[in-house]
Amino acid sequence: MDESKFSQLAQAELAAIEAAIEAAITRADADCDVQMSAGGILEVELEDGAKVVINQHAAMQEIWLAARTGAHHFRPEGGRWIDTRDGQDLRAVLTHVLRTLSDGELVVF
Repeated sequence: MDESKFSQLAQAELAAIEAAIEAAITRADADCDVQMSAGGILEVELEDGAKVVINQHAAMQEIWLAARTGAHHFRPEGGRWIDTRDGQDLRAVLTHVLRTLSDGELVVF
């Protein structure tokens, strides 16, 4: 896949994730912050200061997710983003991470 196509796919996924997280925060009336910075880095800061960082890595053509619960790398496959180690879906992993870090308060997808 060329870099332009990858960037387009990754940016669309990050925008969808940002919107889903913001909706989950609103539903839960949680005191969390979501910030998308230039360069496609999405940061979520929870009430206790825990952070989740999701970004695109163009050189590897992956989306990376990092939190104190662990780090994951996802590649596009069949319209989904799949973990390179265990085959899990990005949205499922993100939902699990945010539920864990927010004590069940944030349900994203």
